[in-house]
Amino acid sequence: MHLTHREAPVESIRARAYTIPTDRPEADGTYAWQFTTLVVAEVTAAGKTGIGYTYNDAFTAQFIEATLASAIVGEDAWNVDALWLRMQQRVRNIGRSGIAATAISALDCALWDVKARLLDMPLARLLGAARSHVPLYGSGGFTTYTDDEVRDQLDRWVHEDGCRWVKIKIGTEPVRDPHRVEVARDAIGAQAGLFVDANGALDRKQALFYAQEFAQYGVEWFEEPVSSDDVAGLALLRNALPAGMELAAGEYGYTLDDFRVLLANEAIDVLQADVTRCGGITGFLRVAALCDAFHVPLSAHCAPALHLHVACAAPRLRHQEWFHDHVRIESMLFEGAPRARNGAIAPDWSRPGCGLDFKHADGHRYAV
Repeated sequence: MHLTHREAPVESIRARAYTIPTDRPEADGTYAWQFTTLVVAEVTAAGKTGIGYTYNDAFTAQFIEATLASAIVGEDAWNVDALWLRMQQRVRNIGRSGIAATAISALDCALWDVKARLLDMPLARLLGAARSHVPLYGSGGFTTYTDDEVRDQLDRWVHEDGCRWVKIKIGTEPVRDPHRVEVARDAIGAQAGLFVDANGALDRKQALFYAQEFAQYGVEWFEEPVSSDDVAGLALLRNALPAGMELAAGEYGYTLDDFRVLLANEAIDVLQADVTRCGGITGFLRVAALCDAFHVPLSAHCAPALHLHVACAAPRLRHQEWFHDHVRIESMLFEGAPRARNGAIAPDWSRPGCGLDFKHADGHRYAV
């Protein structure tokens, strides 16, 4: 390996959006969809190209090229933290959340990838790995699924992929949810952990009522029982949930302050963060430091292939969401996408950077 102190100016930035149909209609407590849009960013510096991505509207690709690229082209790719700050400053008057945050996240991941590629080392080694593999929980069980579809999906995760936990969506028709939770428990048996995710669909009293209903089936994780914007409601519910049931939220955190508010108000038992939304690798590491300071476990939300290396470095990481849509897309469109083995994923230590290469030829058919 050849180390150099020479600058590596960012030469070019490219972003493209790809819309991939789901394999069947999907819905959760507050949203329904039949396609997922992937936005891939590529950063080239000193002859190496790094990739990052996010899952958001196709406009994100235009935002990257038209608004953010000028803030970092020509700057030294080694100085990722400085470039992260430049991007944050660029969107000050636009607003740092939403599209801006996801665009910054994709570019930041690409910058870290190119930095590790310049050093010819896996990103987890550059970040400082705290573990060699990342435990998974299978995630899907959409409210559009039949009972048989739920059984088949959850059974595969537990008995073929070895996942220790699984999660289903609830909240579209709350009155049906106790039955759906019972179906899920029957599918996975008594030993596997069972999570539910309302995506903020319930009010406080509904959430508490259904938490008590779910307790008889051993549900141990209630995600976003109410909106993440209702921090006081999350804190009240956290203290009122049945024994053995944890409250989780944080997937819609875009800035460090979003996570600090949840932690400082003792609103969650487990904090979730998404590297494609929270400011990329740089943002995720800062959230991980907050979790360490507050003595709260961290769970990585969705996009398992992109999280893998930073998840290996986060000190209090509990597990990674093995989300059906993203697992499917990443296995289709990225060379080097991880596969579940014994309920976990692990980096390929022979591949530099984040270990992923985008399959442009395969992605072309889905290009927006």
